[in-house]
Amino acid sequence: MLSIGGTARFVSDLHLRAERPDLTERFAAFLADTAAANVEILYILGDLFEYWIGDDDLTDSFNAEVCNLLRGAVDMGPRICFIAGNRDFLIGETFAAAAGIELLPETATVGAGGKATLLMHGDTVCTDDLPYQEFRRMVRSKKWQADFLARPLPERRAEVENLRRRSAEAMQGKTAAIMDANTDAIQAALTAHGCTRLIHGHTHRPGREDIRLDSGSAERWVLSDWDTGRGDALEISAAGVRRVDWSG
Repeated sequence: MLSIGGTARFVSDLHLRAERPDLTERFAAFLADTAAANVEILYILGDLFEYWIGDDDLTDSFNAEVCNLLRGAVDMGPRICFIAGNRDFLIGETFAAAAGIELLPETATVGAGGKATLLMHGDTVCTDDLPYQEFRRMVRSKKWQADFLARPLPERRAEVENLRRRSAEAMQGKTAAIMDANTDAIQAALTAHGCTRLIHGHTHRPGREDIRLDSGSAERWVLSDWDTGRGDALEISAAGVRRVDWSG
């Protein structure tokens, strides 16, 4: 488990895309501030992009722009670690090498602010949403990914647009409770990893919650999305935990 001695920041669900240049501008300002604040490490907990169809799309001008922003930030000091989200799980080593970021597995544990902290995107604990979990198992399989990545870029882009449309339609028929994290799944994840703090995104329901474990108390911090007028980062340092507002 990595122990963070200095300041760490955590963000997720920026959903960067070419048609929203305001998000990219905010992210660029955030990265510059993160470097200027001498942050030791920045964790991006998934859905950096609205979608990612493969590292061979890095030649796209928008994707290259975001890649260069990350590389520039890393060159100024902070490490940047990335956990894939449900929209950009195809980000691979080629993009990571170009951007200078480190890819982490879908769950990671760090020591931050004196607490063993579990990091994830958050979709794996939304276990009540059974259709989504079935879809997730499909698209995370090696066969599905190999077949998808073998298709030409225009076909992949069209398929992703189709999947996004179907996802939006499916969400209309789901309750907020079904799409939120499941308490039992949260408790099981914290217990399995021996952590007393969980930080994740995905649900777009920012907040803090006390969690009861058999071994004692824990806490859950949920990060905000950036593309609905909100936007924040969680910061952990020797001074404690605070939210940094980047709503613009």
